[in-house]
Amino acid sequence: MSRPAATGAADAPFSPMADDGEEAASLRERVYEQVRYSLITGRILPGVAISTRGLAQQLGVSQTPVRDALSRISAEGAVRIESKRAIMVPRMTPERYEEIMRCRQLLEPAAAVDALPYIDAARLRSIREADQALDRAVEEGDVNRYLQSNFRFHALIYQAAPTTILNRMIESLWMQFGPFMRIVYGRFGTANLVDHHRAACDAIAAGDAPALAEAIRGDIGDGMALMRDWDQVTR
Repeated sequence: MSRPAATGAADAPFSPMADDGEEAASLRERVYEQVRYSLITGRILPGVAISTRGLAQQLGVSQTPVRDALSRISAEGAVRIESKRAIMVPRMTPERYEEIMRCRQLLEPAAAVDALPYIDAARLRSIREADQALDRAVEEGDVNRYLQSNFRFHALIYQAAPTTILNRMIESLWMQFGPFMRIVYGRFGTANLVDHHRAACDAIAAGDAPALAEAIRGDIGDGMALMRDWDQVTR
């Protein structure tokens, strides 16, 4: 697939709103969720300084809720704050990547199995649509849309269950590896990955919990296999 150029800032749609009064708490939460999503989908890259002013302008808010969001995200390990002007996603190490992916293998199959009884026909259609959007992104070499569709696919499965704490833990892991995967997929593409998503959809349709867990583990395992190209990624 083609290799779109990396971007260093969030650019997903965001609806501006007032940054004061009773709406301030809601605004801070919305900015926090938007920045989280930008990290999950690789819109903020590792090793690149994050401009709070730039993010604020893109989101149509002041710098205060952006700083608040980054402070919260720093506590989750997805960004490092050394000073007001030195904020960035830490560079990935092989050891950290392996730990993140092992945690994913522990949590995500369990989340999928927990969600299975709650996935109705309408949600399964949405899951399949997300997978189809992912396939189109692969065909078109659109890494940004691939990452967005990939997250949507997984989120539609896991979020079917009322397991808020588990889902937030999983999202925190995605925040930490999303920026790195943006670089990996941008450089090496996604065409050679096995389609475990179709197996996951079939398992959901059949109500087969073990097969669903195995499909999710296989999908995560593909990401772990990318570590074989680590030396090329970090050059």
